[in-house]
Amino acid sequence: MSTPIRASTILPGRREDIELHTADGLRLVGELARPLDREPVATLVCLHPLPTHGGMMDSHVFRKAAWRLPALADLAVLRFNTRGTSSLRGTSEGAFDNAVGERFDVAAAIEYAEFHELPDIWLVGWSFGTDLTLKYGCDPAVTGAILLSPPLRFSAPADLDHWAASGKPLTALVPEFDDYLRPDEARERFAAVPQAEVVGVPGAKHLWVGDAETVLDEVVRRVSPAAAVPLPTTWDGPVETGDVSAYADRTVASFADRPVPGPPAGQAG
Repeated sequence: MSTPIRASTILPGRREDIELHTADGLRLVGELARPLDREPVATLVCLHPLPTHGGMMDSHVFRKAAWRLPALADLAVLRFNTRGTSSLRGTSEGAFDNAVGERFDVAAAIEYAEFHELPDIWLVGWSFGTDLTLKYGCDPAVTGAILLSPPLRFSAPADLDHWAASGKPLTALVPEFDDYLRPDEARERFAAVPQAEVVGVPGAKHLWVGDAETVLDEVVRRVSPAAAVPLPTTWDGPVETGDVSAYADRTVASFADRPVPGPPAGQAG
């Protein structure tokens, strides 16, 4: 009997709590999800939205990726909380550092994936996580990156130049009604990276509410091309149900009266 795949559906997979250890001595909490009975064909390392405005490893697109993609697309999904960030998994040590100290967090995640011989490592950044991706993710171990709602707030032109020189694939999924950067401007800004692909998503907004399935389809299309997309919306087999109510207050709307941090004084962005 087919079961509809809903926001709370957890498909079969091997999931384990993990810890990352940064070069500056912090312990970060996370989770690695892998296919249940086979090796993954590729790996997603997820860099979450701004933690001062509700972003964390359980932000809904990444939670759905971890709950679905090991089963639907044979992907490994590594999620973690950057320094000072909390979720049900726990709180990572340290404090939010305006995309400065977070360079160690990105390096620790890539190192973990490489040390554990996870294949074909792709970074998937969302909002603040896209800036971390652009600034610190162009690593020899990384195949490429996918950016969700990139604001280009903390990253600088030199970061785009670095990606351009690398030749690594870079895709930006840009909502039509994004709060920070919309498709036409994104195409102008990313023109500095010849291999960059900017995909405007009609009707979408910065938080991808109602459009998570579109995001997952586009991610899978690039990192697991053998998988059929659009991804299935039903599942034949056992499923579990996750708690999607735990973070009802962890949305950008809840932080509307809190100023969005910017780069430290003197930093381009």
